[in-house]
Amino acid sequence: MYNCPQNRQHVFCFTRVAALLAFLIVCSIDILVSAQSLPVSEMQQERKRMVETQFKGLGRTPIENAAVLQAMLTVPRHLFVPSSHRRLSYEDTPLPIGFGQTISQPYIVALMTQALGVEPGMKVLEIGTGSGYQAAVLAQITPHVYTVEIIEELYRSASKRLQDLGYSSVVVRQGDGYFGLSEGAPYDRIIVTCAALHIPAPLFDQLKPGGKMIIPVGGGFETQRLLLVSKDQQGGRTSQTLELVRFVPLLRGTH
Repeated sequence: MYNCPQNRQHVFCFTRVAALLAFLIVCSIDILVSAQSLPVSEMQQERKRMVETQFKGLGRTPIENAAVLQAMLTVPRHLFVPSSHRRLSYEDTPLPIGFGQTISQPYIVALMTQALGVEPGMKVLEIGTGSGYQAAVLAQITPHVYTVEIIEELYRSASKRLQDLGYSSVVVRQGDGYFGLSEGAPYDRIIVTCAALHIPAPLFDQLKPGGKMIIPVGGGFETQRLLLVSKDQQGGRTSQTLELVRFVPLLRGTH
């Protein structure tokens, strides 16, 4: 619900509430219609094709982790994509999800998950929920997934989508991801799905000794470095560049 601090803002707030309700209704219809109109067997075949053709290397790091491969085969990516782009759900490309945000291409989702080395029972924090797809992939490996989204409309729709699709163990919160989420800290792994200008100190502080974080670092909409950051037992930091990538920027403030 929106806070309306002054009477002069009532009209504006009413408009925002109406827009949000319309957005949530469309998202709910989107999921229902797509689930009814796209045969399950066809989507399963599309996921199999995605794994077999996009994850085998082809000049880039192959995806070989069995748990990651199984998660990518299982999660129905087409239900996390707007209906206007649903036929492209399993193609090797990012797709828009509204509000200037995107769902990452399947290979990047798999690469980041594999690089983190997520294991069953680990506690994982995601910064940038988006449509909820990355959180669902993580939840196939460990039930202890926390995710933060700054854009209220995406937070609300992703929360409902994850709940409706059976990922009820995922904890979804709205907030400024730069500051992480103290609720579940410390975390074994942290994954940031938007580009920061530097490694946020609050995120590194919420990482357990021996933990790892993966984060794209660089200017928004520019070529960025995908960094794998490790925290040693004494709290020291090391990092390595895995790939050159392009992510939407980490948003700050109220949205």
